[in-house]
Amino acid sequence: MKQLMPFIVVIIFFILIAIFILALYNYRLKKRIIDAGPLDEIGLNFLQQLSGFGTEAMKWAIILATTGLGLIVMQFIPYSAEDSPLPYGVEMLFVAAGFFLYYLFIRNHRDKHPL
Repeated sequence: MKQLMPFIVVIIFFILIAIFILALYNYRLKKRIIDAGPLDEIGLNFLQQLSGFGTEAMKWAIILATTGLGLIVMQFIPYSAEDSPLPYGVEMLFVAAGFFLYYLFIRNHRDKHPL
């Protein structure tokens, strides 16, 4: 486990850098679109799509949380690690539950904030 920790830290570091770069370029693109002048309906819809970063972050938070919860639950289920497909099934169920929770979140979010 101690050998795995530096690897995980490096991965998280690069993910954070990628998120920062994406946010910076989205900001620059939105600024250029706004500075270009009046927006028509298509430009306005595109600008709103660029601002959807909050829901994307929520998607990954929900999916990673349910995936982690699935890994925790598997620690308490007795199974044969060599022969059993049970861990894969349990983890798939928790990941699917994460996607379903995200779907419910988006549906609720769009009902409250229609375009």
